[in-house]
Amino acid sequence: GLMAGAAGPGVLLMLWTLLAVAQPAAEPGDGDGGWRRGAAEVVTEEERCTVERRADLTYAEFVQRYAFLRPVVLQGLTDNSRFRALCSREKLLASFGNNVVRLSTANTYSYQKVDLPFQEYVEQLLRPQDPASLGNDTLYFFGDNNFTEWAPLFQLYSAPPFRLLGTTPAYSFGIAGAGSGVPFHWHGPGFSEVIYGRKRWFLYPPEKKPEFHPNKTTLAWLQDTYPSLAPSERPLECTIQAGEVLYFPDRWWHATLNLDTSVFISTFLG
Repeated sequence: GLMAGAAGPGVLLMLWTLLAVAQPAAEPGDGDGGWRRGAAEVVTEEERCTVERRADLTYAEFVQRYAFLRPVVLQGLTDNSRFRALCSREKLLASFGNNVVRLSTANTYSYQKVDLPFQEYVEQLLRPQDPASLGNDTLYFFGDNNFTEWAPLFQLYSAPPFRLLGTTPAYSFGIAGAGSGVPFHWHGPGFSEVIYGRKRWFLYPPEKKPEFHPNKTTLAWLQDTYPSLAPSERPLECTIQAGEVLYFPDRWWHATLNLDTSVFISTFLG
């Protein structure tokens, strides 16, 4: 099976720091690992979930029913409570606070890199901010060059045990602010597990390209485009809770929206 031992030199470590809206200065609770919660009035959870949730899926049924056909939310396949405990704000800062991480801004017109300590990133960029000061820039840390430093954490992660023939798993680890997200895009198949927080997903099959502006945030799409979609034009969607894993098939369009400050890890099957 595909377990933590699969992590190797080809593993990607990405720290997505996608900050689109300000967060409230709420007292962090134990249940969210000390990561600040998002503002319900800014980003609300949608009860609608049109992706199947499965707690009892066998590998045979996964391949037959989902792997090449449709997304699915997997529950209870692995126990990552130990990994989750190490991903609390306090524990990550204690273990990796002094590590220098590389953040990039990637939008249409500017590409710039910033190196700063992980602690500074967490304390400066994940705190309540004036959203206007950041605009819609997407800041991210692509840390494959620092994989050795983060390896002790990744070795404790149990990836979903389902794999596809001829693929090699690569991990991508992220922490992102409430209201942030990635606009519609596609790539190969994979899994995405929420460790803390909640992440809302929107998905379309490969042949059904969604209507979206590549420079607009998911939040802008949700406010401007989503409400006027005809029922037949709506995406598959679901809010993934901590401990759940979403599987997305090859080339499916997807966009994400973090409802809280979220910690998550993806396993890409390349």
